[in-house]
Amino acid sequence: MKKSIISLIGLLLLSAQALGASVDPAQSKVEWLGKKVTGEHKGTIKVKSGTLEMKDGKLTGGNIVIDMTTINTTDLSGEWKGKLDNHLNSPDFFNTADHKTATLKVTKVEAQKKDTYKVTGDLTIKKITKPVTFTVTKKGNKFTGKLTFDRTKFDVKYKSGSFFEGLGDKMIYDDVELSFTLATK
Repeated sequence: MKKSIISLIGLLLLSAQALGASVDPAQSKVEWLGKKVTGEHKGTIKVKSGTLEMKDGKLTGGNIVIDMTTINTTDLSGEWKGKLDNHLNSPDFFNTADHKTATLKVTKVEAQKKDTYKVTGDLTIKKITKPVTFTVTKKGNKFTGKLTFDRTKFDVKYKSGSFFEGLGDKMIYDDVELSFTLATK
């Protein structure tokens, strides 16, 4: 009986490892960078939850949920920080009252070199899903990378030169960079 219980526990542990590791939101971080003609702004967004699927110690898939209501500007303070944070949460940008989360569902992982992967996934922002491809590096229990997406593909067109003429130095570039570290439990 004791041998059966130990075997069952071992099987459950192996199954859990094959299924995936939970992402630790407290130890993970996502930093954003948006650029405009006259400069740039940067900040953070918190990871809400996620899993990274592993097989034989190698990344094979995953699903990450980002809490868009936590979008935060880190290069400003006071009144200007409040104005930009409020604007990023508004319908001009991410409309977080109606779209509280964004998700990334990994659809394909290709091993590159040791602990480096080319990842393809479906990024969903404002209920719009588009494919993205980026590189992820694993070191210990942390996965790092940089993902760049075109905000206009997710109906975030405010002051985009792709949609509005005559913006001059008020134009905001379409690409948004997300640098991330995902730590697993």
